[in-house]
Amino acid sequence: MKCNRMVDVGRRQFLRGGLVGAAAATVLPASQAKAQGLARVDYPSNRLANVADLVVNEPMDIAYPDADSPGVLLKLGQAVEGGAGPEGDIVAYSVLCPHKGWMLSYNAADKTLNCPGHYSRFDCESGGQQTWGHATQNLPQFELRVDGDGDIFAEGVDELIYGRLSNVLQS
Repeated sequence: MKCNRMVDVGRRQFLRGGLVGAAAATVLPASQAKAQGLARVDYPSNRLANVADLVVNEPMDIAYPDADSPGVLLKLGQAVEGGAGPEGDIVAYSVLCPHKGWMLSYNAADKTLNCPGHYSRFDCESGGQQTWGHATQNLPQFELRVDGDGDIFAEGVDELIYGRLSNVLQS
């Protein structure tokens, strides 16, 4: 009998928690609710390159948000979701596999970043979405801004960068 009461108490607490969470979600502004759904953090703006420096489908090595976070900057040649620049085709990603931190390599034939460790594959035309392998999250994409002079700036990351407990820069 004691066990049944514990189950009932657990159910009540679960339902109460669900109602409180639903009520809080309806009170939050839409922009705040969306931001809470991502691991996105506003890092300081960092100039990566200029649009004129990029060649279609040839990756450029970068580091963002700091020297300990290797990445790649790509001009894909066609507009993609999350793309920046005049044609909406410039994207940037971390090249540390979110599964075990292996360095990813770019495959120009299918525009994917690939892990040599456990064979995870990430689609650069679909926001770094995982298409194969052991990774349990998509590839962290850097939020980009292009100014009037064609300079490309990274200003945030949408997923947790491998090896970090949070997307917070260490001082």
